[in-house]
Amino acid sequence: MLTAHEDGRANQSLSDPDILTRAIELGRAIVTLNRHDFKRLHFEVPDHSGIIICTEDPDRLGQAQRIVESIAGSEDLRGQLIRVYRPT
Repeated sequence: MLTAHEDGRANQSLSDPDILTRAIELGRAIVTLNRHDFKRLHFEVPDHSGIIICTEDPDRLGQAQRIVESIAGSEDLRGQLIRVYRPT
């Protein structure tokens, strides 16, 4: 995992398309709570390294586990939009 902070890009007011472009350059999937914008970007830029959209969840450990379960068995996330929801 690589955060925007670790990539030296935190607090730079990067646009969502810029974030997606950087992830594509690095061959990295994106994990985001910004579901609406990145769902739209998935359709606009289908040749990405994977986008995992999540609902806000205060149970971060549980959320991480659900993300792992959602991508288990996927050898390649390229072009995939994966949805991870908080349990109701």
